[in-house]
Amino acid sequence: MSLTDLAIARAARAQPIAEIARQRLGIDAGDLVPYGHDKAKLPLPLLQSLTSRPDGKLVLVTAITPTPPGEGKTTTTIGLADGLQRIGQKVAIALRQPSMGPVFGRKGGATGGGRAQVLPMEDINLHFTGDFHAIAAANNLLAAVIDNHLHQGNALGIDPRRVVFKRVLDVNDRALRRIVTGLGGPAHGVPREAGFDIVVASEVMAVLCLAESLQDLRARLARIVVARTFDGRAVTVADLKAQGAMTVLLKDALAPNLVQTLEGTPAFVHGGPFANIAHGCNSVMATRAALGLADIVLTEAGFGADLGAEKFLDIKCRSAGLWPAAAVVVATVRALAWQGGDERARRAEPDLDALRRGLPNLQRHVQIVREVYGLPCVVAINAFADDHEEERALLQEWGRSEGVEVIEARHWAEGGAGAQTLAQALLRLLQQPAGGDTAPRFVYESADPLWTKLEKVAQRVYRAARIEAPAQVREQLEAWQREGYGGMAVCIAKTPYSFGTKPEERGAIEGQVIDFHEVRLAAGAGFVVALAGDVTTMPGLPRVAAAERIDVDGDGRVVGLA
Repeated sequence: MSLTDLAIARAARAQPIAEIARQRLGIDAGDLVPYGHDKAKLPLPLLQSLTSRPDGKLVLVTAITPTPPGEGKTTTTIGLADGLQRIGQKVAIALRQPSMGPVFGRKGGATGGGRAQVLPMEDINLHFTGDFHAIAAANNLLAAVIDNHLHQGNALGIDPRRVVFKRVLDVNDRALRRIVTGLGGPAHGVPREAGFDIVVASEVMAVLCLAESLQDLRARLARIVVARTFDGRAVTVADLKAQGAMTVLLKDALAPNLVQTLEGTPAFVHGGPFANIAHGCNSVMATRAALGLADIVLTEAGFGADLGAEKFLDIKCRSAGLWPAAAVVVATVRALAWQGGDERARRAEPDLDALRRGLPNLQRHVQIVREVYGLPCVVAINAFADDHEEERALLQEWGRSEGVEVIEARHWAEGGAGAQTLAQALLRLLQQPAGGDTAPRFVYESADPLWTKLEKVAQRVYRAARIEAPAQVREQLEAWQREGYGGMAVCIAKTPYSFGTKPEERGAIEGQVIDFHEVRLAAGAGFVVALAGDVTTMPGLPRVAAAERIDVDGDGRVVGLA
């Protein structure tokens, strides 16, 4: 019987985090802020001291379009890092922290799987170092300040119908998506429509993950637009004088968290913005810390190369002045076959026709990485026991025709040993003359109008024929342009399951129309969100939630956490 991810993680002999910091990163124990024996934070003064060291090389791990069978992007990131460490490289990884919404909802945990995991698995999937709680507290303090301002006379003239800032919590609760607050008479505030988002959808989360210092965090918080006045003027956090108190609540959460993989590779797990409504990457602070301490840093972006890598490069890298040296595109045989119509849970026989029909999806993601962004890349095939030799041969043949290395990796079953071939392929890529010296190649210029930016992403990344929007959406973008927000990045929020807006569309469609029905301003984060299709910022629990199987045993140990 195979062990569960939790059983594997619990059986591992983790080293004290102070030893990982000292042996792998050259950090003295006295320079850490320990959270028990297996996790710690890097204090902000230490991060400032790293600026004198040349940065390591950043590698983006991305993937094909997400499918129900899964691709294993996080698992591959972890396994590849362990593989690089096994061949003598000084490596670190930078990952997002999971939200407890999916942990107790449909997905379960998100710390890798099998023999490629980060530890402590239970803590990371649950309360960890309290960062998400601090973000929720800062977010909800601001929401309380807004309602208190309305109650205390509304000196700014805020229109209660035009308050856009919501409260948050880190569990799935569809009943709180739309609510009415302030009921019960004058003593209880001003009645208005409101709602809740999940913590990872909060703009405060996005702000924390893009901030480059405590001062930058405070300045970004101050710029958040929370409402409009009766005459249409934007009301910011600075107008409400709340940025200082919010920064106080977030000052410790801004410091990156250090943990380790099953094989003792340093892992920075910090921040977790939504991958569609926000940019879907770990924090800039964690990425910079890793780059200042390791020679190679692996990081990942949410979803595929279209929805995830685009935001990582056009939003995070542009904002922080980062750029990867190379990329890894993750796929599986079963996911590619699913793209081609093979939905079998058990694949006793190969389906080469389905695999051929699914390969254009992989081809498109490789093209996005190489042709749109100019990054050298390698394809990692995350191996499963039911992959067939004929399918593996077909993928190798495809790779030769495309001029890209296709490497099968078995890190889930074998840990870093199963990813050494992939590690060597990546190292060859990084050692090429252009490796690490690629100049940033963004899809759009900062000076482009907001509508033009959306057009360029849709046409160059999604290969859409055009974009459309109702008149009020176009007018809103033009109004923001006039108000000085035109230099911001754009963040397209749509289904991650296809190149269009319909999740059932498989393969690599093109010529589609992307219709934006709503736009939202995230002035503190520095981007405009454009929504196409249904996007939920407060998920609901499924019919059978993961919460039903999670419990503690007689010894107080967590059980059922997958």
